[in-house]
Amino acid sequence: MAKGKQATVFFCQECGYESSKWLGQCPGCKQWNTFVEEKVRTSPAPGMRGAGASFSHVSGKNKPVKLREIASGSEERFSTRMEEMDRVLGGGVVKGSLVLVGGDPGIGKSTLLLQVCRHLAEDKKEVLYISGEESLQQIRLRAERLGSFSDSLSLLCETNVDEVEEAVRKYTPAVVIIDSIQTMYQEQVGSAPGSVSQVREVTGRFLQLAKGLEISIFLVGHVTKEGTVAGPRVLEHMVDTVLYFEGDRYASYRILRSVKNRFGSTNEIGVFEMRQEGLAEVKNPSEFMLSGRPEGANGSVVVCSSQGTRPIMLEVQALVCRTNFGFPKRQATGIDFNRINLLMAVLEKRIQMQIGDCDAYVNVAGGIKVQEPAIDLGIVMAIASSFKNRAVPEDVVVFGEVGLSGEVRAVNMAQVRVQEAKKLGFSTVILPESNRAACQEISGIRLVGVRNVQEAIEFI
Repeated sequence: MAKGKQATVFFCQECGYESSKWLGQCPGCKQWNTFVEEKVRTSPAPGMRGAGASFSHVSGKNKPVKLREIASGSEERFSTRMEEMDRVLGGGVVKGSLVLVGGDPGIGKSTLLLQVCRHLAEDKKEVLYISGEESLQQIRLRAERLGSFSDSLSLLCETNVDEVEEAVRKYTPAVVIIDSIQTMYQEQVGSAPGSVSQVREVTGRFLQLAKGLEISIFLVGHVTKEGTVAGPRVLEHMVDTVLYFEGDRYASYRILRSVKNRFGSTNEIGVFEMRQEGLAEVKNPSEFMLSGRPEGANGSVVVCSSQGTRPIMLEVQALVCRTNFGFPKRQATGIDFNRINLLMAVLEKRIQMQIGDCDAYVNVAGGIKVQEPAIDLGIVMAIASSFKNRAVPEDVVVFGEVGLSGEVRAVNMAQVRVQEAKKLGFSTVILPESNRAACQEISGIRLVGVRNVQEAIEFI
């Protein structure tokens, strides 16, 4: 087979934009210094016709089809027998889906997927685990720690995507695990494994297999220092679902978060605890996150955050003290740093709280990262509690979005949040006044509606 000519091309690591020369700013995604140089073949590989070639039968042999002629119906799913995993996937694994699982090294991605393989194999589903990083003996050692496995699980150590595709077509398993996508390579692409062009082309091949053979494929992806999946951002656009495995590798908790899901809710989370025998599901994350909460300490407030369809109680801690330097220090863990500065400015401007010359440290206990604005009121009250040395009662839950005028705005899923607080034994909920009327039918818990930050702080 004649080899094609090779040329030097520059790829954007964020969006995959291709250029014949190096550019400081990518014309596609407008990011700076993202271009890398790679050598690629100028002639296409034989038999490669694009990402949609192998499942053209799905669309009627590439002929346009009227919308009303397409048979409607719910997607076919099967359970992993792990409730937290099924929740993040939107109710189970969809047949023929392509799922990308990313996370820091050593966080437990391979352990989680091996446990999923174990449960699926016990349900008599054929599973093929393909590893490009570990030997068969290494996988066997980790599997023995997790428990016994059924004969429905097969292992293969291979990095050549052509050999992988041949094995998948020969054994036609129900589920395939690729660990990891950065180790796979295609011979027709001249660059090294893990490069932008290799990751893009290899993912395209697995997309063909998943849709053409209706096989569910899980791809393990490495992450960069910024926490995103390594490789071009187009990788996340190609797959059906993107899951991130988060948490401190030295702590026991792990959080599996859905950031993209074509078959379910996004921003859904599943909580796991790392144990010697593997990952154990945490059925009540609120109780888990509040464990070890100090009694009668100022600067500690319980807030209710919505993660997808699930309300979770979290403890927001704040420590405010006079600075010993000319410039006050601000630090945030688990919360957006700029949001802390904004809320402190609201406190100083709207209720004349003199905290401009104070150091402020704000933390979400448990290590979870929260971007939802519904915890704004809890952050404000934690800062005020620490500044005034007045503890917030332990049986109080707070939620609400804070605007620049100091007003407390309504949030979604208020009834679900109040129900969660009642279930965990809290007696009082401080919430936006505009949400209080919708929650009046919930009995057995006191509802305190507030219109602005001043009213919330005066109540405490």
